[in-house]
Amino acid sequence: MLKRGFIYGLIGLVMEVLWTGFCSFIDGDMTLRAHTSLLMLPVYGSVVFLEPMFNALDSFKLTAPVRGLCYALMIFSCEYISGKIFTLMGVCPWQYNGPFSVEGLIRLDYLPLWAGVGLLFEQIHHHLFPHAGQFFIISERMERQ
Repeated sequence: MLKRGFIYGLIGLVMEVLWTGFCSFIDGDMTLRAHTSLLMLPVYGSVVFLEPMFNALDSFKLTAPVRGLCYALMIFSCEYISGKIFTLMGVCPWQYNGPFSVEGLIRLDYLPLWAGVGLLFEQIHHHLFPHAGQFFIISERMERQ
C-alpha cells in the first residue's frame, strides 16, 4: 500500500508541475515556470485510499461523468481537509483566490479538472494495480455465496 501511495504521489507531483507550467504559458510566461511542494506527495499519495472507490464505481457500471463527479467531490474533500491541516501548521503550499474559492483551500471552478484527474487516476489504478483495493468487493461477493 505504501509503494502504491508513493507511486500515486509521484504521478500527482508530475501532473502538478505540468499544470503549473501550462498555467505559466497561459499567463504569458514563456519560461513555462512550474512548481509544486513536496508536501503534496502524501496528499496525492492518499489516492491509494480511493482504490476501493475505483473498484466499486466500476462494478456499478456508472458513466464516466458520474464517476468523475464522485472523484471530484472526494478530491475537494481531501484538498480542503489537507489544506486546513497545512494551514494550522503554517505551511499550506496553496492559496486560491477569486469568486469560486472556498476559504482559499479549494476552487469550485476546478470541478471539471478534478473530475478528469480522478478519471485519470482510476485508469492508472486499473492498469497498474488492478487487484488492489478489492477487499470490499471481494467480501461482498463472499457474503452472497
